[in-house]
Amino acid sequence: MTTLYIDIETYSSNDIKLGVHKYVDALDFEIMLLAYAFDDEPVKVIDLKAGEQIPDRLKFALIDIGTVKTAFNANFELTCLRKAFPDLVVQGQWECDSVLALYHSLPPGLDAVGKALGLPQDKQKDARGKKLIQFFCKPCKPTKKNGGRVRNLPEDDPEGWAVFKEYNAQDVVTEREIRKRLLWLKPTDEEHTLWLLDHEINLRGIGIDMDLVRGAQRLDEEYSKELLEKAGEITGLENPNSAPQLKGWLALNGRPVESLNKEAVEALLKDDTLHPTIKKVLKIRASLGMTSVKKYTAMADSICSDGRAHDLFQFYGASRTGRWAGRNIQLQNLTKNHIDDLDLAREYVKEADPEWVKMMFGNVKDLLSQLVRTALVPQKGNKFIVADFSAIEARVIAWLSGEHWRMEAFRNGEDIYCSSASRMFGVPVQKHGVNAELRQRGKVAELALGYGGGISAMKDMGGDKLNLTDEELQQIVTKWRKASPKIPALWRKIESAAMSVIRHEGPCKARVVVDRDIWFEKKDNKDLLLHLPSGRYIVYLNAGIGENRFGNESIVYDGMNPKKKNEYGRLETYGGKLTENLVQAVARDCLGEAMINLEIAGYTIVAHVHDEVICEVPDNDNYTLDKAVEIMTQGSKWSEGLLLNADGFESYYYMKD
Repeated sequence: MTTLYIDIETYSSNDIKLGVHKYVDALDFEIMLLAYAFDDEPVKVIDLKAGEQIPDRLKFALIDIGTVKTAFNANFELTCLRKAFPDLVVQGQWECDSVLALYHSLPPGLDAVGKALGLPQDKQKDARGKKLIQFFCKPCKPTKKNGGRVRNLPEDDPEGWAVFKEYNAQDVVTEREIRKRLLWLKPTDEEHTLWLLDHEINLRGIGIDMDLVRGAQRLDEEYSKELLEKAGEITGLENPNSAPQLKGWLALNGRPVESLNKEAVEALLKDDTLHPTIKKVLKIRASLGMTSVKKYTAMADSICSDGRAHDLFQFYGASRTGRWAGRNIQLQNLTKNHIDDLDLAREYVKEADPEWVKMMFGNVKDLLSQLVRTALVPQKGNKFIVADFSAIEARVIAWLSGEHWRMEAFRNGEDIYCSSASRMFGVPVQKHGVNAELRQRGKVAELALGYGGGISAMKDMGGDKLNLTDEELQQIVTKWRKASPKIPALWRKIESAAMSVIRHEGPCKARVVVDRDIWFEKKDNKDLLLHLPSGRYIVYLNAGIGENRFGNESIVYDGMNPKKKNEYGRLETYGGKLTENLVQAVARDCLGEAMINLEIAGYTIVAHVHDEVICEVPDNDNYTLDKAVEIMTQGSKWSEGLLLNADGFESYYYMKD
């Protein structure tokens, strides 16, 4: 089959950070250069700004089902080409080499992937492109020197334009070389189907209630002004929202601080010895810095001419597990709502009367934060059906480890936090009944300890609020592991299997779970592959045996550091972390399969958050929550025996039920 490699250079006055659909929505959007190559043929560049036309061979290839079209971050090329040449784009024959790289656990970005693979210089991305993109692809500030123009054209720098065409061609060279090196391990057909669905979801977008957004913005502006005035009156500062000024004021008042970021302020507010005046000022700062309120601005900025926000999801955004990452509005970190009457609250915010809102609901910032979800709405005549997998990771780890009492608890519909606490403490535990106080200990243990965590993990998951000593927390850790011995056994088993494959010279496999299609194998005596039940792989690049901070042997590999943005280097892992990767990857595959099944059944997905799917469907009885839940939990051949459950709601706006 013929492969067509494509890379384009474009112009738009809209910022690409707001998503490609917002980018192409600009009236001045255009494709300026189109570089392409068939298989191993030389790269050609079409200068559309110079009036060059797309040749017939390329036109035919773009609609030919026998030609694979590929680009690095193909969502961009697909969307731009569909906008510029709507008759030439057929989605199904496209593949994405960025996804191919992410599937191999390589870093995002063409340049970064080329360097990570050690491509020779003539195959690397052209370093001259960054300045040229800034010059030709974005609006410029009018000055006397440039004659007051707001955009740079090829004739404004002919030499630079010639170099830009070389840069465009070189991207195809780099992409082609990357694809050749990585095709030995392609995403499965199911993964390709899921990527196409992801593209469709980003294309559909989701509706935004702009009346609510505008009301929230007005309230936020007025209330923020009021808070700043109060802080100014208390502190006497010209700008009490300035970190340097506020640090100086705190130091003068006997509470010097190194940082005033969100975490530092939250920690200070927990100090019972804090002077009431200082506490009041810090509470104001915390309110002013609420990022969830800023999401209204993100919504207003992201909305396109169709009244919807697009490009909210990044396929394979999480390295190794393959989970989605959020973009633009970032739906993955929305504040939960606890207000009893959301309908009333939404109407008051739309009126944008700060006095009424304060009188009815108190904290304006907190109210606005809770209502962010409800700004997401279906179009008229439709409704949302929102379905969420219940305790998916707990169910998966029970299935993988073979911890049968947990499987029985799920089968019987028991509260896993109560069941776990009962096993740990040897007494019956009911949510609102006997020994109810132990449920919270069971809950924290369940959330914190599944992947080898200890006291620190307990504290991170709310154990610090249990008012227990470190010794008492350690007792809970011990009791939890003793109650579920097969889970720690899984940590040991997966680490032992990985190490045995790494140490073995030459090809080999090591099964992790006897009755599941889960095993480790090695590629070219360096890359460690973990085969998942769904058929896809987790890749640990250049895996080896190193030494951890305790002086013990550990598994090391190359990858993106989850704690340091855009840092690619040597990482360390262990049995608990490998188990976490495995469980989260399986849970993600369950979600992916559920999404495909929902689509086939006509439940149109417009968004998904963690383990939750948001469907926009006609507002009639043909589409129901019960049916959506049935579809989500039907399972598959590879997940036989995994007891899935889901719950949700129907609504005319999104919320956290």
